[in-house]
Amino acid sequence: MPEHVILLHGLARTARSMRAMQRALASHGYQVVNLGYPSRSKKVEALAVEAIEAALAACAGAERIHFVTHSLGGILVRYYLAHHDIANLGRVVMLGPPNRGSEVVDKLGWLPGYYLLNGEAGYQLGTGADSVPNRLGPANFDLGVIAGTRSINLYLSTLIPGANDGKVSVEHTRLEGMNDHIVMPVTHSLMMRNRRVIAQVIHYLEHGRFDHAASSG
Repeated sequence: MPEHVILLHGLARTARSMRAMQRALASHGYQVVNLGYPSRSKKVEALAVEAIEAALAACAGAERIHFVTHSLGGILVRYYLAHHDIANLGRVVMLGPPNRGSEVVDKLGWLPGYYLLNGEAGYQLGTGADSVPNRLGPANFDLGVIAGTRSINLYLSTLIPGANDGKVSVEHTRLEGMNDHIVMPVTHSLMMRNRRVIAQVIHYLEHGRFDHAASSG
């Protein structure tokens, strides 16, 4: 049975946003599960259980199950693994995860249109000590994180201190317990479609580390 990879898209996105990743992983022999979930309809706690258990049900018989996530998808995995065990869990690669929250939520969450765009889960991703990401603790699984440093929204970038991808600072993608971390010149919104990012994802799944030489080349 091929190794399975579960893809989890980000907030206000759909499974379509992960199709380039899906095709690339499938071409490398992985069985890919790319199911959408209604990211704006419920809180992280409910989304994590519903999305991940539906995906796991599609992995029956898999010897090993990996995860590749974008943004909110990474927080869903962290929440799920903090409360549930996956016996055949493999590696996890997170793209642009707000592992320590995003200042964008802190500074724009009060706006009337914020809820319409981001739903309940969007309010849970701030940088405060009581935010969901900051209450979940360190990674106790095999984790690699990819952070971006480019933005297509200069206004949002001004709200975030330091290098960032327009939604999350490089520093706030880091998580205690992760095995590897790499910074790439990509944007939050499009990193999951970037061919160099996809190559790094595959490298991590195969080797448990990123190809830092390729990134700097």
